[in-house]
Amino acid sequence: MSHAASIEISNVTKTYPPRGDSAGWKALDRATFSVSPGEFVCILGPSGCGKSTLLNILSGLDDQYEGLAAIHGRSVGQGAVRRPSVGPRTAYVFQEPRLMPWRTVRANIEFALAASNFKPSEWRGRIDNCLALVELSQFSEFYPLQLSGGMQQRAAIARAFSIEPDVLLMDEPFSALDELTARRLRQQLLTIWEKFRSTVLFVTHNAFEATFLSDRILMMTKGPGGKFCDEVELSDLSRPRSYEDVRVFEKSRFVVERLVSHIGQIDVE
Repeated sequence: MSHAASIEISNVTKTYPPRGDSAGWKALDRATFSVSPGEFVCILGPSGCGKSTLLNILSGLDDQYEGLAAIHGRSVGQGAVRRPSVGPRTAYVFQEPRLMPWRTVRANIEFALAASNFKPSEWRGRIDNCLALVELSQFSEFYPLQLSGGMQQRAAIARAFSIEPDVLLMDEPFSALDELTARRLRQQLLTIWEKFRSTVLFVTHNAFEATFLSDRILMMTKGPGGKFCDEVELSDLSRPRSYEDVRVFEKSRFVVERLVSHIGQIDVE
């Protein structure tokens, strides 16, 4: 296993056992890839191919798998001890914001800072900085249910970056939003990423989103037994990127064509 990689997955297989009358399900079959420090990588594939399962393994939420998974050379799951004060920090942004509704936006971020063992004297500065980056400064004392869906997701992104994560895992964080809101949040995400330069692994089934955001796209086959079938480098698309840039649109069409050539016609946005 290479210790130069921020993220390394080697021959990871995940099988869910039979339950009741349902047969077992192989979610991943010998998945292998790595992500370099500071790289923004998207995993693109259809629903049910094992994309979210990979993030759950890397985050330590799922430790029942075969193979090797590591962040900055440290194994995750399978009995590995996770101590927030030691080693690289990992943040996870889910499809839903997952904010605690009884806490204000500021208090939600304070909870993350406390869990990562940041000194209370640092909290206000970190929170103010991250809320400013997602344009939520004036909403710091609001409760999640007082905010729109897009604002809640911006708060979740601010919470993730507040701990200055070495690795940021993102599981289709904009899929439930309207396209105009999603476009704005993608641009804000890239602005924050340029500032912090965390390693990002972003799961999506949206080819245009993957092309607009990432340095590299990893493609997966349909489940069961999702595998990586191809990758596309995007170094020819300079940053910052624009939605009006025809090269981004043309590249996303190329990405769709490549994916379809491997797994057949699917519903990809």
